[in-house]
Amino acid sequence: MSVPPLPARVRVTRPPRPLAPALKASAARLCPGAPLDALTGAALAIAGGAVIGAALRWEGGEALGVDTGWRGRGIEEALSAALHGS
Repeated sequence: MSVPPLPARVRVTRPPRPLAPALKASAARLCPGAPLDALTGAALAIAGGAVIGAALRWEGGEALGVDTGWRGRGIEEALSAALHGS
């Protein structure tokens, strides 16, 4: 799967689990209802020090959320690729 280039100031990272409190709060905002204490994988998109996207995986499910202003810029694809190890 080819991932389009990200906007210059966006980076995607796979943080260690459990997520730090600030990252957990951002993930909860972007993926409401995700069981944050049961994650088996996470990838976050960060721009200017703020979390703008999250891809989360847990036993039996996944969620992906990107802030409205950042949608459609390849971030969804990059998060999915990072979460799935591509």
